[in-house]
Amino acid sequence: MVKSLTLLIQCTAAILLGLAAGSAVGAETLRVATWDGYADADLVAEFQRRFRVKVEVTIVNSDDDLWEKINRHDGRDYDVFAVNTAELQRYIDAGLSVPLDLGAIPNHARQLPRFRDLNNIPGLIRENKAYAVPYAYSEMGLIYNRKEVKRIPDSMAEMWNPEYRGKVLAFNTSNHNFSIAGLLMGIDNPFHMSEMELSQAAKRLVALRRNVLTFYSTPEEAVKLYNRNHIALVFANYGTQQVKALQEAGADIGYVIPREGAMAWLDCWTITRGARNTKLAQTWINFMLEPHVSERLTRVHGLANTVTPYPSTRPEDKIIWLEPIGHPKTRKDLWDRIMSGEGPDRF
Repeated sequence: MVKSLTLLIQCTAAILLGLAAGSAVGAETLRVATWDGYADADLVAEFQRRFRVKVEVTIVNSDDDLWEKINRHDGRDYDVFAVNTAELQRYIDAGLSVPLDLGAIPNHARQLPRFRDLNNIPGLIRENKAYAVPYAYSEMGLIYNRKEVKRIPDSMAEMWNPEYRGKVLAFNTSNHNFSIAGLLMGIDNPFHMSEMELSQAAKRLVALRRNVLTFYSTPEEAVKLYNRNHIALVFANYGTQQVKALQEAGADIGYVIPREGAMAWLDCWTITRGARNTKLAQTWINFMLEPHVSERLTRVHGLANTVTPYPSTRPEDKIIWLEPIGHPKTRKDLWDRIMSGEGPDRF
């Protein structure tokens, strides 16, 4: 009797495992393009278990990289992706991002008041249709090494200081770097620079290239570079996420908002034109707005989320919210030339 019962249990278990394997093989796949820290393995596993689907996550390392991936096959390679409000306009203009059904994203109603009213966030509404829902945000300040820096820096211009030659880490992207140069040049709107102003900014960025040890792409890469070299200054493209990562690695650092202001990004979730299952993509966005998921973003990665409050910057700090940039292709082409080693006389 015992042997028969044992055999029955083993056979039942084998059948259930076979069914589970079969359902996994046939499960629908959600394709996500996002930034590091937005879709960690444990959260992906939780989503897969709950909704009985597969999730393929592709990590992007810059706005240029994201654009290339989404635009490559008219949005057919991905279903949902994370993008900042300024960059979102490019995708809407190109028809790569489609309107959302907010009714299918009920957790949007649980977001903080400033993020529930999408009409008050530039770039999210087009012709009375919502194209994205906010998820995470941060300003891009300046990190400094207390052991290498004699005085607290108060401007991004310190990255050009000959005193820190070979001790600066900057971010490898075309859009923000030209905007920083524009701010330091005193341009009123650094997101909309003329061709002549971009050329002048390119010369300044060539000079920055001489001062920079390297241009990093991810927060993890920045931590490794910081720990292996005598770094004085880091342009914090990932904001407080980088501050947290460096502190956890034992770095003795400070973080400041420059006097000319710090650009700040607001990342949102949006759906591609080529999404295979729009409902599943919206389910993903709704899941990302669950309190335990959003709070984890802050607790683990040090990023402000849009569901629970996060300590704000000081009232006197100047924050400049990102706007869509003018001449994005020109910026990218100039940046590629800068990175290839062209001198200032070529611009």
